[in-house]
Amino acid sequence: MAIDGFTTCLWFDDQAEEAAHHYVSIFKNSGVGRVARYGEGAPQPAGSVMTVEFTANGQRFVALNGGPQFTFTEAISFQVFCADQEEVDHYWTRLTEGGGEPGPCGWLKDKYGVSWQVIPDGLIELISDPDPGKAHRATRAMTAMGKLDIAAVRAAHAGE
Repeated sequence: MAIDGFTTCLWFDDQAEEAAHHYVSIFKNSGVGRVARYGEGAPQPAGSVMTVEFTANGQRFVALNGGPQFTFTEAISFQVFCADQEEVDHYWTRLTEGGGEPGPCGWLKDKYGVSWQVIPDGLIELISDPDPGKAHRATRAMTAMGKLDIAAVRAAHAGE
C-alpha cells in the first residue's frame, strides 16, 4: 500500500510505545496504529517493540525503539498553534508533565526530550508588526516569558 505525504520518525531508546500513547492522549484527531516487533537476531531483544505507528493531531508518526545511539535536540521542534490561552495552558501543562522542561519564548521539552513550541493565535502578527516599536515591544515581552501569555504580549504591543 502506497502512503502519500510525510511521516515523521521519532527515534527513542526504548520508550516508543509509551511515547505514542502519551502523545495520542494529548492531541485530538489521534490514534495508535500498527506495532511491529523485533525478531530473532535483531539489534534489540526478540519480541520487543520496534516501531509504533500513530497519528497525533492528524500528523502521521512512527516511533522507533532504536537504542541510545541518538537523542533529540532543539534543532528540530514541533509547533503547536493554539486558538486561545486555554489551549496554550493545556498543551504546555500536558507536554511538560512527568519530567518535561519549560524553556524560553514558548519552547519546551517533553519528558522524552522532544522540543515543542506552543504558540498562541496572533503572536506571529504581533512580533512581525510593520510598526517597529510595536513589534519590538511584543518581541521583548515574548522573550521574557516561558509559557506565552498572549494577553501580556498584546498589552506590550499596545504600549500598555
